[in-house]
Amino acid sequence: MKVRFQADADLNQIIVKATLRLEPGIDFQTAPTAGLAGLRDSEVLALAARQGRILVSHDRKTMPGHFG
Repeated sequence: MKVRFQADADLNQIIVKATLRLEPGIDFQTAPTAGLAGLRDSEVLALAARQGRILVSHDRKTMPGHFG
């Protein structure tokens, strides 16, 4: 099984670009590609889950409250 990642809108895009440059085989979808602009945290998590992706985020204030 291949691990797939989803960048949250708040994730520094330099991280995504550098990761893909160093390891182009990684499936790391950007927030704009996924259409995450304006979505609530719970919606972002649900979208990532539906697509079988691990969400990568810098959001330590509000995102943890949606795990359970």
